Amino acid sequence: MNYENSKSVILTFLILVSIVLTWNLWTYQPNFDMMKNDNYVEEVTLKEKRQLHEVITPDLVLFHRNGQHNGTTNADEIIKIMSEIRQWSFYDVKNHSNNIADIKELVHGNGNAEIVFPTDIPIEIYRSVLKFEEKRIPAFSFNRIIINFEDSEKGNGIVYFISSDYRQVFISHISPDLLNEFSRDFYRNADQYQRYFAYEATDERTVFIPDGNIEMMEYTYLPVVLNSEAFKAALFSDPRTVQRGTVSDIEEFSDASSKMTVNHDTNMLLYVNPTGESDYVDNAYDLLMRSIDFINGHGGWTDPYRYVAKDVKRKSVTFRLYNNDGYPVFNESGMSEIKEVWGRNEITKYTRPNIALELPLTTEMVKVTLPKGSEVLGYLRSKKNFKPELLEQLVLGYKMTRDNGENKLILLEPAWFYRYNQTWGQISKEDLGGLLHGLE
Repeated sequence: MNYENSKSVILTFLILVSIVLTWNLWTYQPNFDMMKNDNYVEEVTLKEKRQLHEVITPDLVLFHRNGQHNGTTNADEIIKIMSEIRQWSFYDVKNHSNNIADIKELVHGNGNAEIVFPTDIPIEIYRSVLKFEEKRIPAFSFNRIIINFEDSEKGNGIVYFISSDYRQVFISHISPDLLNEFSRDFYRNADQYQRYFAYEATDERTVFIPDGNIEMMEYTYLPVVLNSEAFKAALFSDPRTVQRGTVSDIEEFSDASSKMTVNHDTNMLLYVNPTGESDYVDNAYDLLMRSIDFINGHGGWTDPYRYVAKDVKRKSVTFRLYNNDGYPVFNESGMSEIKEVWGRNEITKYTRPNIALELPLTTEMVKVTLPKGSEVLGYLRSKKNFKPELLEQLVLGYKMTRDNGENKLILLEPAWFYRYNQTWGQISKEDLGGLLHGLE
């Protein structure tokens, strides 16, 4: 083999090697399953995420028809009502406050359906629940949706959004056909719902109270204790640096800036991150949206909690537990609430129960009859220094108590609850002859 032939063989060999290497480079797929990323933190989900309309939902629907008031707090019924409303298309939204002579009559007047939310809702956040034809609508908050059926007979489909203190009224329109369908499905059948009576607390406020004898179930639950390690992984930015300690029934988790305490005796969890900035002005939309997103981020809706309160100045949001029938649940120690306090970009305080209620013990379920609403109202009015103008609500609900036995069962006991001067209190059947019990 001469020199030229040798060069050709070597060149051909190099070309073939180059082709093989290039092919391997193009087709190479690394085995990512075998690679370890020390900075990767697995997403933690305690339970399922929830959609906005499941968290922000009415707790009462009233129908004012033929001089009577009927309504429901039943969760399934309210879901049906709101499911139909969510299919509507609202248009021509305007500030109508200056055109209303009697707001009280507008809200509670004959021919209206009144959908009552626990507290004010920024319309910006509820735009993802309801459908609006216009891309831009005025900014406002509301806690009542009023559906007017009298004007629908004149060919109009009118729906009002009203603020909690009745200082603003916004009017919108829908197709009259949609209104007629809603009337056929719900309004005309209002007699099937619980009867309510009106108590005129002030010239500006009417409190609607369930009428007659009411039967409710008493429930006993064997609670499911939530995994503290899952909360640690969800709440701390780097769970690997977190130190854990245990004293009696209290677990403590901490890193350089944050601390989480899980009290198994009270079944309460407290996470504190004091480094978050707090001296700034937030808006209601951002505060509420980030609060819901935060809980969705770790699947924290371990029971049917609902949005019930916010304080923009203190940057706090509260969600309350409701039972499956749609009744609110109260507890003196906060076991029925999730509370968040925010800094600029981080949560600074997170308080919640570390248990979930799964299924009640069927052998322990008991049906009880509660005192009439008129009797409870009479009891309140008879109290010394009672001021009607401070009474905001009088509702049925459940008192959550905890058994001190080995299983630490949770009892939900039906009772009457009242909101007076922005504070909730309870009246049980035994309390009608005794003292009032205040709830934080």
